[in-house]
Amino acid sequence: MSDGSTLVFVYNADSGRLNALLDIGHKILSPSTYSCNLCVVTHSAFSMRGEWKAFVEGLGLPVEFLHRDELEKKYGLSGAALPAVFLKTEGRFSPWLGSEEINRCGSLQELMRSIRDKLAAQAS
Repeated sequence: MSDGSTLVFVYNADSGRLNALLDIGHKILSPSTYSCNLCVVTHSAFSMRGEWKAFVEGLGLPVEFLHRDELEKKYGLSGAALPAVFLKTEGRFSPWLGSEEINRCGSLQELMRSIRDKLAAQAS
């Protein structure tokens, strides 16, 4: 991947303490109906999984994590199917890993494999 690129991970959830508390309750009480698979596979009920944190730190490129309301406030993007990962290069956004692909990942290992495969395909 070219220098200056950032992977922007966007959760299908809104930011803020109240929303975080509601999300925790939803994940605990009814995990099968929770709308953000990126949250489900990368976080426990209360925090980011250590394995995921180490993985993104080892990617070798900058990453940013946003909630859907933050994506719109910070970058003016709305209406995208979420969760998703975007590639930000020189302020321009391109879809990189779509919601369908993320939602097919049944585990953290599957998500990490998808990201590694995509990075390897772009490097060749």
